[in-house]
Amino acid sequence: MPAQYCVSLASIQKAHTAISGLVHRTPVLTNSTLDRQAQRKLFLKCELFQKTGSFKIRGALNAVSSIAEGRQEGEEIRAMVTHSSGNHGQALALAARMKGIPAYVVVPRTAPACKKAAMLEYGARIVECEPSEQARAAAASRTVVETQGVLVHPNQDPLVIAGQGTIGLEILQQVPDVQAVVVPVGGGGMISGIAVAIKAQQPQVKIYAAEPENADDCYRSKRSGQLTPNTQPPMTVADAVKTSIGANTWPIIRDLVDDVFTVGEEEIQRATRLVWERAKLVIEPTAGLGVAAVLSPRFRELPASLRNVCVVLCGGNADLDSLEWLRGAQGGRDGL
Repeated sequence: MPAQYCVSLASIQKAHTAISGLVHRTPVLTNSTLDRQAQRKLFLKCELFQKTGSFKIRGALNAVSSIAEGRQEGEEIRAMVTHSSGNHGQALALAARMKGIPAYVVVPRTAPACKKAAMLEYGARIVECEPSEQARAAAASRTVVETQGVLVHPNQDPLVIAGQGTIGLEILQQVPDVQAVVVPVGGGGMISGIAVAIKAQQPQVKIYAAEPENADDCYRSKRSGQLTPNTQPPMTVADAVKTSIGANTWPIIRDLVDDVFTVGEEEIQRATRLVWERAKLVIEPTAGLGVAAVLSPRFRELPASLRNVCVVLCGGNADLDSLEWLRGAQGGRDGL
């Protein structure tokens, strides 16, 4: 792999060793209904069954473990600090708790209440901010100074990216005949790690990004050949991919991701519901991105010979309070 990448196959393999036994080797499932609709053989990499309900624990645990092990004898790490809309914050909180280190998470005030509650349950101390990438970064920097802590970036930290890349190692073991992998993209940490892990071993495997039309910075960056972040906070039901790709993930995405498929909000919602109903997997809408992408008209135009497609279902932390019927059912249950 070119020297300019912040991670390598070796660093991903090292991360795999570091977190082995501490995270789940998530299953790969299939579903005939989804196969028929996609007109391909789909393999669902179920990161919704991962600890904290998403893939994020892989990168967070690799980062926290590496930082903790790298400290000098007698050196105290006062805090781990990050910014997150939910899933990475939960993961960092658990990883830090496992190492006995306080965790501070800067959270947009618009983040789902269920994800904030989960972060608190994992022991995080929450610092709220405005819902923009600039506000998140500024608040995280202030918190690092105030706590004398260490910043663990949710998607640009090389240790985090390497941890997420362990998904790619597992996919090649679990689906040896895989021809393409479809991955949701926000900041790009997961798809970058997966792309390096897979392309270094099987360069013929296609790596495709799935992204909301309302948050299409990755698509626009690939088309222009230059990093093109979102200019304002995107509005999308896929709340975990509102961040833009960054300086560390962009070179990998530029070189190793074969294409980006964008989908609309209704497509994301339909795909998420389809997985709930047919596969019986309670994914969050961000995880529905990949399924929406493989069901999209543009993906159907890919050659029929591209048969075996793995879709990463990145998480299951669905905001159930957003479902009107469930709120009504909750009220009825409380009355029993």
